[in-house]
Amino acid sequence: ERAGWYVEGKKVLVTGAGGSIGSELCRQIVCCDPAQLLMLGRGENSIFEIDRELRGKCAPEILTTIIADIRDREKLEQVFGLQRPDIVFHTAAHKHVHLMEQHPDEAVKNNVFGTLNVAHMSLECGVEEFVLISSDKAVNPTSVYGATKKISEYIVQDLAKRQQTEFVVVR
Repeated sequence: ERAGWYVEGKKVLVTGAGGSIGSELCRQIVCCDPAQLLMLGRGENSIFEIDRELRGKCAPEILTTIIADIRDREKLEQVFGLQRPDIVFHTAAHKHVHLMEQHPDEAVKNNVFGTLNVAHMSLECGVEEFVLISSDKAVNPTSVYGATKKISEYIVQDLAKRQQTEFVVVR
């Protein structure tokens, strides 16, 4: 049975859409007939590349590119207020373990506070479902990266107690 029913006819936002996980998710979503695919990322080149690739595979009018930093709550308020997504796949994160060990403050700002921003905006704007793409490194974390992903999971689990938006964590 086809799993595309999940996003079919929905307005879907993917954060970190230019990254390895986010871009693959976008490739899969466009095959499932979404009403709109909102590709959000901080890196101009990576968003440009996935947009250019997908324009050859689907009706270009369903694609929207958004350059934004998940740490910028004001920008996220604008994006969510204007776009009103139905489903959010949150893949944006600093993922390189070695670099995050060297820059733990950046790991926390992006992976924890960025997740908090996207999750809160999802709740405030009535998103149907928020899906955090986590990591196996969040299980008994031994690195800064793993710890920030574990904290992100805790944030989502806490918000899952609310009634309006369904919050899910996937590793």
